[in-house]
Amino acid sequence: MKPVSVSVGERESDLGELAVPLRLEELLEGKGDWEVELGFGKGRNLLRCAQESPAARFVGVEMASAYYRMVRRRARHRSISNLVLIRGEALLVLSAVLPQGFASAVHVYFPDPWPKARHQRRRLFDAESIDLVLSLLEPGGRLFFATDHVEYGAAVEEMLDSHPDTIVHRLAGLWENGARTNYEMKYERQGRPILRLEVEWHPQEAGLAFHPAGEAGILAATCPRTEP
Repeated sequence: MKPVSVSVGERESDLGELAVPLRLEELLEGKGDWEVELGFGKGRNLLRCAQESPAARFVGVEMASAYYRMVRRRARHRSISNLVLIRGEALLVLSAVLPQGFASAVHVYFPDPWPKARHQRRRLFDAESIDLVLSLLEPGGRLFFATDHVEYGAAVEEMLDSHPDTIVHRLAGLWENGARTNYEMKYERQGRPILRLEVEWHPQEAGLAFHPAGEAGILAATCPRTEP
């Protein structure tokens, strides 16, 4: 697995040089709300949001080194100063790198659906990993999700709708500000069906809650083994 890198402005650091979970307030000063995009690709949405909302602060996470370097160059070229970029695998970053409960919004657009049954454990939206995504949000925060993979989208919607701490809204058409990613623009032109969700996060208790469908698996993996 490639090491995790963190870039802020002209400075790039390996994870070993930083405290974890990341002390975001030290990396990027300010008082604006935080937003996170997981899997930002070529950065269309992330860079646009950061430019249009200079008082807010943004974190982008991307596994592909080529996209990470591309967006880092573009951010520097545009003098964007309210952005933290992280190169790393999303589930690793969520479980060990980012703090909990800091973001007003999390964006996930067109993630890999891993359609083969033997690969579905790698999905970002799985019963045993969905709480890692939701745990980034502060109470009242929102998750924005889109996919063109109808079967996967239906599974994600059902999973989120059955979570006790969420309120799920399915959008009938485009986002208010139009297509947010290059994939979305392309698929809209092709007339491909796209499922878009806006999810409100209202945790009933402090700390990380487990999705009912994934709780048993998580606890089995984390509880120490006891000898008979």
